[in-house]
Amino acid sequence: KMAYPTVSGPYGLVPVKLLSGVPFVGVTRHYKIASGYATSIFAGDAVKLVTGGTVERDAFDAAMTPIGVFMGCTYTDPSLGYKVFRQYYPASTVASDIEAYVIDATDVLFKVAVVSGTTVIGDLALTDIGANVAGVDNTGDSVSGNSRCAISDTSATTNTLPFRIVGLVEETKNVSGGYTEAYVKWNAGHQFNNTTGV
Repeated sequence: KMAYPTVSGPYGLVPVKLLSGVPFVGVTRHYKIASGYATSIFAGDAVKLVTGGTVERDAFDAAMTPIGVFMGCTYTDPSLGYKVFRQYYPASTVASDIEAYVIDATDVLFKVAVVSGTTVIGDLALTDIGANVAGVDNTGDSVSGNSRCAISDTSATTNTLPFRIVGLVEETKNVSGGYTEAYVKWNAGHQFNNTTGV
């Protein structure tokens, strides 16, 4: 009997395809990050557009209002004197040309890990498809540059929950038949769908 691959921990939001089923082709938009912004942003974290036209990290909670998912950035490194490409934005970086690469389409499906606690892998069942789910906010990993955000293993119909479960990942089912990864879409709150603007 072949063993299932296991998910060792959360890794943020990973784009896989569009809601229509069309493959995601890697389209991003550039947004500015303010020089000296004091919070690190990791690949797979959600970001929000703020007054002034820059983006900041958006917490994975019921109040989130994302513009999209952060996939890396470029800036002129003040200690090196030339432009660098980074998997994550280090907090308090001082540069006038910091640009974030953001997946801001409203109809992207993301693969995400399911957790029962902060970073403890949990699982969902087939009956959770179509329900809403909370995000679980964790600080990213500065070694890999990746997010460690995830979704809760408890779904509900609450309309303020930020993610809708669209599908489950077969390849990483656990030995009990539970699904440790899911495909999700933005449920509500995306800034492009906010009629009042920023």
